[in-house]
Amino acid sequence: MTKVRQDAWSHEDDLLLAETVLRHIREGSTQLNAFEEVGDKLNRTSAACGFRWNAEIRKKYINAIDLAKRQRKEKKRALEKVKKASRPSIVTFQPNYETVPPEEENNSTGAVASTITLETVIQFLGQLKKDYYASNQSKVSLDHAQKENTMLKEQITKLEKELAETKRELVTIQEDYKVFVQIMDRARKMTVLEDQGSFKAPAFRMDKNGNLEQIAQGSN
Repeated sequence: MTKVRQDAWSHEDDLLLAETVLRHIREGSTQLNAFEEVGDKLNRTSAACGFRWNAEIRKKYINAIDLAKRQRKEKKRALEKVKKASRPSIVTFQPNYETVPPEEENNSTGAVASTITLETVIQFLGQLKKDYYASNQSKVSLDHAQKENTMLKEQITKLEKELAETKRELVTIQEDYKVFVQIMDRARKMTVLEDQGSFKAPAFRMDKNGNLEQIAQGSN
């Protein structure tokens, strides 16, 4: 059956992927087996599960991964001790170590595995709780940042409108100033022309002796 691609990963899908990978690490299995198991459950490819784990989820479970690896080593060591103790041809003396019957060995092995599993569950739930709170906090911070971004955009738009209006007013003032300067220049020229028109050149007349004399302004 062809697996249908689903682009959106839910929080539950991420938890299932994390739990499965950690379980496979504790049990000494490979992450590829974990990806295939999750892919069968979520109808995704193992490659998609592996990409999701490495790109988004792995960095959130660094401590849980280290704990799972340590538990895998402890479980392996415990099983090796049990196997050594169950060999009838080898008899050695070790302090605080007793050879137990096979039935008790099986019970002891199960108790060790049960203890490790319980501790793992507690550690995992604690880590999951921290991740959940961190996720909620990140969401709140993101919402706050988006609101601030929206407010800043609105303020920028408002300032741009005010700047455009100020530029238009400046252009109007400059045009009015030019007109004012032209009017003042015309008024100055008209004043000069009026002053020149009011000035009369001196007039002269000849007296009876043949001499020229200036005629006073305003006399007939």
